[in-house]
Amino acid sequence: MKLWIKKGLALGGVFFLAVLLVKPIGVSTQFSVLSGIFHSALDETVITENDERDTGYESTNAYYDKSEGKLAKSIQHPWNYDFVFVLAIPVGAYLAYAANDKRKRLQMSDVGQNPDVPDSLQSFWRRYLPSFLGGFIILYGARMADGCTSGHMMSGMMQGSVSGYIFAAAAFAVAIPVAMLTGRAAKGGK
Repeated sequence: MKLWIKKGLALGGVFFLAVLLVKPIGVSTQFSVLSGIFHSALDETVITENDERDTGYESTNAYYDKSEGKLAKSIQHPWNYDFVFVLAIPVGAYLAYAANDKRKRLQMSDVGQNPDVPDSLQSFWRRYLPSFLGGFIILYGARMADGCTSGHMMSGMMQGSVSGYIFAAAAFAVAIPVAMLTGRAAKGGK
């Protein structure tokens, strides 16, 4: 079985277990929680307790105060399944990178190449800056739309949501040509 099929099955299994045992995966709200944590550290009056609400919190910031202060409550008490899940994303990404880097180094040494020659700084920025900016734009758009790509596409498709399938088709219809163009540009237009 090819490696990408194994990884796809593993990802599907994780999503299935998450939906079955906890709830559908969605992470973009937690970035709002993280920014709210920083905001409330700088301005302690932005979130206050309010016993008249079900959540027990209110905010002077309209975004945090949505849904009767639900986000404000999450900012005051962030240690939950969703927030820990988001913090684990970079850890998982690094572990995947490290495993792939180790495999790549072994392959390079097998064919006589020096795996310790670093990429140029220019190559680093060409490769990673567009990815970071694209991720930032996607996250910003997701918060503006009050949803997220992981929740809408992956969890939505798993739950049989027609809009999830439509969103996935649209995302890939745009992402594949853009990836091909940026990949070509990163290689110097070849």
